[in-house]
Amino acid sequence: MLVAVDVGTASARAGLVTPSGRLVSRAEHPLELSRVGSDIAEYDSEQIWDAVAEAVRMAMRLAGVAAHEAAGISFDATCSLVVRDDDGAPLPVSPGGDARWDTIAWFDHRAQAEAEQCTASGHRVLEFIGGTMSPEMEVPKLMWLKRHAPQSWARAGQIFDLVDFLSWKASGSNARSECTLTCKWTYLTHESPSWQRDFLAAMGLDELFARAGLPETASRIGQSLGPMTADAAAKLGLTSRCVVGVGLIDAHAGALGVLAGFANDAANLHRHPALIAGTSSCVMALSDQPMPTAGVWGPYHNAVLPGSWLNEAGQSATGALLDHVLRTNAAGGDPTPELHHRVIQRVAELRASEGADLAPQLNVLPDFHGNRSPLADPRALGVISGLSLDSDFDSLCRLYWRTAVAIAVQVRHILDTLTARGYGIETLHVTGGHSHNPLLMELYADAARCTVVVSTAADPTLLGVAMVAATAAGLYPDMPSACAAMVQPSTELSPHPDARAGLERDYRIQLAMQRHRAELAALGAVG
Repeated sequence: MLVAVDVGTASARAGLVTPSGRLVSRAEHPLELSRVGSDIAEYDSEQIWDAVAEAVRMAMRLAGVAAHEAAGISFDATCSLVVRDDDGAPLPVSPGGDARWDTIAWFDHRAQAEAEQCTASGHRVLEFIGGTMSPEMEVPKLMWLKRHAPQSWARAGQIFDLVDFLSWKASGSNARSECTLTCKWTYLTHESPSWQRDFLAAMGLDELFARAGLPETASRIGQSLGPMTADAAAKLGLTSRCVVGVGLIDAHAGALGVLAGFANDAANLHRHPALIAGTSSCVMALSDQPMPTAGVWGPYHNAVLPGSWLNEAGQSATGALLDHVLRTNAAGGDPTPELHHRVIQRVAELRASEGADLAPQLNVLPDFHGNRSPLADPRALGVISGLSLDSDFDSLCRLYWRTAVAIAVQVRHILDTLTARGYGIETLHVTGGHSHNPLLMELYADAARCTVVVSTAADPTLLGVAMVAATAAGLYPDMPSACAAMVQPSTELSPHPDARAGLERDYRIQLAMQRHRAELAALGAVG
């Protein structure tokens, strides 16, 4: 049996998966988050580890699996940044902060000025992150930490991407994943030397290796880190016979889970991007050759499948944006699953009575937390056009619908950008929380202009992590073999031909709104 752990934005999930890829049980435990304004967000890494342990123990109980039956474990996580001292004790990541809050959340945008400094450097590392440094990456966050929390920086001895922290807690190994270092730390896996020390020095991070405890060489996804430590095994309810595998970022695990069927078909990978859609969304486009694309992160080598290149486009707030619409509207409230369901049900009723093209004069530019792709503008703001004085529940439902339309149309913009760079996109493989939102799934099928494929796996992200654990445990000789043995069937969604004209209009409106936003900014009206 394999233990897969997926640490997302709001919770830690654990699953027990068979070597054939069947999810036997799944458990979830919430994460605590400290927010200050719209740009500061911090986690407590010990609470994350506790949440992981609770989820794993519950999943084991639900499956009725004995501790000794777990052969391998691996983790995925958001690209949050954990800061510890030489002894492994947590350090605060804000000036005067509590040491408990030792982790900068992936979506924290405090380091915008530092990201802009990285971009202004013109260094060649920018060629492998789409030309623009994002404040969601680790280098600008590290620069911010050194400048604004110098006491923590001076005491730091170990700084991890969250998934590498979890692997360290489980195994005691200081190894860092090729996935995390390549995608978030400007490590160029395809070159030797891979670390670009001149860039780090130019950004004032010449002492980073001592402060972060970084190895010279990253470890491949699925590499064995050896058995769990006795302490970790006791905490998670496992044994030291369970082997720990080098993990990966959460969206990358989702991509692995839905694209596993193409692991041995490198020549056709570029036709099958994955959309990993939850709090935020990532379009993960793999290919057998590097395809640099402005405004899209990458190309990254070995970041998902060995030998392949990844371009990662993203939307920083999608599920989070729909939550925001519910939370801030007078007719809304706490964005519970029940409230989402009520709104979705009412949208269906309104479309049936008022027409499928509901509220066409209401338009949303969904960049409420910046535009990650394809504009690569973290300072971009959202726009809503076409508001009235209505404040009843139906007006909330119309805004929710038009926000969902905007999110789907932005995916179309991303796919068009990738197509222009050489991706021959034929299908879009969708997974994540959005797969449970019928409005979004309908819109993706209608807006993407390609076949939308949905895995029948109960949780494709946990499946992807289980493939990593199976490789580390030696159940399969390599990652492609694990993928081939554990891949699950999928189904296709058919678009509605009568929706195409309306969504084409919405696409052109979104492009026009981007231009108008830029014009207003140039006039000094915003930003």
